[in-house]
Amino acid sequence: MPTVTNIEDLRRIARRRIPRAIFDYADRGSYDEATYRANREDLAALKLRQRVMIDVSERNLASTMLGEPVSMPVAIAPTGLTGLFHADGEILGRRAAHAFGVPFTLSTMSICSIEDVWEATKLPFWFQLYVMRDRGFSRSLVERAIAANCSALVLTLDLQIQGQRHNDIKNGLAVPPKLTLRNALDVMTKPSWALKVLRGRRKTFGNLTEAPGAKEGLATLSHWIAGQFDPSLSWKDVAWIRSIWPGKLILKGVLDIDDARIAADTGADAIVVSNHGGRQLDGAPSSISVLPAIAEAVGDKTEILFDGGVRSGQDVLKALALGARGCMIGKAWLYGLAAGGEAGVTQALQIIRKELDVSMALTGTRDVRDVTPEVLHAARHGDVVRPAGSRLEHA
Repeated sequence: MPTVTNIEDLRRIARRRIPRAIFDYADRGSYDEATYRANREDLAALKLRQRVMIDVSERNLASTMLGEPVSMPVAIAPTGLTGLFHADGEILGRRAAHAFGVPFTLSTMSICSIEDVWEATKLPFWFQLYVMRDRGFSRSLVERAIAANCSALVLTLDLQIQGQRHNDIKNGLAVPPKLTLRNALDVMTKPSWALKVLRGRRKTFGNLTEAPGAKEGLATLSHWIAGQFDPSLSWKDVAWIRSIWPGKLILKGVLDIDDARIAADTGADAIVVSNHGGRQLDGAPSSISVLPAIAEAVGDKTEILFDGGVRSGQDVLKALALGARGCMIGKAWLYGLAAGGEAGVTQALQIIRKELDVSMALTGTRDVRDVTPEVLHAARHGDVVRPAGSRLEHA
């Protein structure tokens, strides 16, 4: 593999190694991608405060997330179709995360099933759940997660109806895939990827093999999935999940301060400030722009996690400074997986850890658990960015 120094290097390698349809599924956003771009742009706009002559010879990056010890405050986010980025991708991701000492989250829409990951690793992981129109099937997923000793349930709140992702439509990304001349030729240029995926444990959504009609073929399964998005979802469904799930509960997809207050009152152990990676409501604010107000409003009631555009250790440090206890990475780990399998995921985590470590040192920070807004600098006014209101403001 070429010399890799940052996540963007892994992204470029991934783009060459996997079909365009799969790459764009992870890499792009919905509609005009305004929110997708804002996630990165608003993180980049935050400036770190360089400090000198502070003894940082001993630094600690270890922390906890949901009461679990972590080597750094980062978790692998749930991502659909992971096993198409690399054969058995979910299993490889879980192994890499465990060896590195960070949590791994398995998506409902994964290729490898809950049981596949548990049987292959015998390691606890977090499971992400979509509440489907078929509540009985949703209950069965929760029961399977319990049987697999999942240590936390990540309930995604912001996909009650799916935002349109133009590139997925143009690329023919569907279940079953729509074969076009362009994507057929593209796959032909990726023989190594194709052979590995064909040899993988599964070729379709492993958690949905028992869904109604699944055994009748991919077309029938696709029709069932399309009918499972449920715009009637409400906070009553969160209460129902809380009643049948005995472990830690994380609510993902909170972007509004009023919703954050309701989420905290449900008794959730954590909320994830997230806009689904800019893949749902286009025109919504970036995750980082609303993080300070949400953390200030409910951070004393529930743990605050952050998701949205994290590609570096500097991004992690900025999110911690604005009130997050930890960050979830989605695109970054998929780039690593596609670029180099399990070793690529490890490399992505190593990159983020090293950048976080160096950035802590250069901001005079000794312990990742003690990061405050003081590490951020507002260049225009020469003062420190502090959380206030519903946006980033200057004190």
